[in-house]
Amino acid sequence: NAVNNYLRKQARQLENELDLKLVSFSKLCTSYSSSRDGRRGETSDTTPLLNNSSQDRMFDTMSVEIEQLLAKLTVVNDKMAEYTNTPGTASLNAALMHTLQRHRDILQDYTHEFHKTKGNFLAIREREDLLGSVRKDIESYKSGSGVNNRRTELFLKEHEHLRNSDRLMDDTISIAMATKENMTSQRGVLKSIQSRVNTLANRFPTINNLIQRINLRKRRDSLILGTVIGVCTILLLLYAFH
Repeated sequence: NAVNNYLRKQARQLENELDLKLVSFSKLCTSYSSSRDGRRGETSDTTPLLNNSSQDRMFDTMSVEIEQLLAKLTVVNDKMAEYTNTPGTASLNAALMHTLQRHRDILQDYTHEFHKTKGNFLAIREREDLLGSVRKDIESYKSGSGVNNRRTELFLKEHEHLRNSDRLMDDTISIAMATKENMTSQRGVLKSIQSRVNTLANRFPTINNLIQRINLRKRRDSLILGTVIGVCTILLLLYAFH
């Protein structure tokens, strides 16, 4: 019983220390983001590096201390479990098991709270690192000479012009392919009609003369259509590479 009381005393002492440490740890993580916001207005020469800031050092120190306390409390709980299974404690087994379970629940809650707070702090620090890197790149870009900025702007405009030209060429090719497919389909239909008309023309000479006139007009229309399509394609290509 004396051993059990000693272990319970140790567990309560460690739990009290952990409770105080976790409260301070949570306050540190909560105040971290606001303090970082206050330093954003400072220049890069006066702002300390994130990894060397006092808050980061304090975070690392407190994390190690809390992990050590959790490890010690785990050892005490394990010893209490061993004592519960010791022969001769059967009459007190129910009460000891209840006490042990309560300490285990407290350990689990403290461990979960620690990892949650630590994860939130690391997420905030990672976000601040990313934002700091972005701000540094923006300041570096703004501090560049006017000539470099002008060249970059011209490169961007030229790149956009090339993208527009590629897009226009793709549209032109798509229109040409659709026109080709449509003309091929119409050609098949006209051939079928022409075959039927030729059959009738062979039977009726008057219809044969009419068919010849239609063929001459069709050739003339095809020539005109081909000329128009060619001119339009040339104009589109000239506009695209202008």
